[in-house]
Amino acid sequence: MQATSYTYDAGTRTGSVLLDDGTPVEFGAAAFDAGGLRLLRPGQRVRIETEGPGTGAELRITLVTLQTL
Repeated sequence: MQATSYTYDAGTRTGSVLLDDGTPVEFGAAAFDAGGLRLLRPGQRVRIETEGPGTGAELRITLVTLQTL
């Protein structure tokens, strides 16, 4: 799934993304670390992986990485 980086806190390695419908979804340090990223800037296009039931803001993000073509 694709999204756009919305917020990121380098101290805690947590933040949020905006889904294509504008819904914000938060991610934890484990999801950020799983993607191998070192930094994330607002507005960057990212790929996310999720697990568990839920849609929109209820999604649980397990991986955040940069979107590549």
